[in-house]
Amino acid sequence: MKIICIGRNYAEHIAELENERPEEPVVFLKPDTSILLKKQPFFIPDFSEDVHHEVEILVKINRIGKYIDKKFAHKYYNEIGLGIDFTARDLQAKLKSKGLPWEKSKSFDGAAVIGQWVDKNGFEDLNNISFSLKKNDTVVQNGNTGHMLWKIDELIEYISKYFTLKIGDIIFTGTPAGVGKVVANDKLIGFIESKQMFSIIVK
Repeated sequence: MKIICIGRNYAEHIAELENERPEEPVVFLKPDTSILLKKQPFFIPDFSEDVHHEVEILVKINRIGKYIDKKFAHKYYNEIGLGIDFTARDLQAKLKSKGLPWEKSKSFDGAAVIGQWVDKNGFEDLNNISFSLKKNDTVVQNGNTGHMLWKIDELIEYISKYFTLKIGDIIFTGTPAGVGKVVANDKLIGFIESKQMFSIIVK
């Protein structure tokens, strides 16, 4: 399986990092070794002093597809979830300044939190799902899929032009505004609507 991540998919997040608004989705990959194991804490890597949380809606692919038309994209997933794309922001800034790939800052071991999965049919409108992240009982990120620049089905269409989607692949759909630094002993809890999807401790 592969983890396909979308950057700069929420306008307010683009603004808070002072990035340029893209004309098409920004795509990068994480290896399966970046998945944080269940019930394990997230350990801040020793190569960064500024790791940020980025909470995101996830989509799990359930069939093989290539060049998927947007109108058929809904057939390629049954479940959505919530996760965190941990980012070593200081390392990312250094890499970006040199025109180098981001992977070392985004794809290190433990950098992908994947919470539980829920049936997409439990939602009236996948383009109007609220989600949030609490850090130490304070809400630090609030998002809604309606604010995505590219919606889920559009992302599947776009991604499948370049990568064959396979069963078990996971798409991280982008983060809303409110990203911020994590420190040791932080507790991070993610919610879709009012349902808790994950809870992790930072070490």
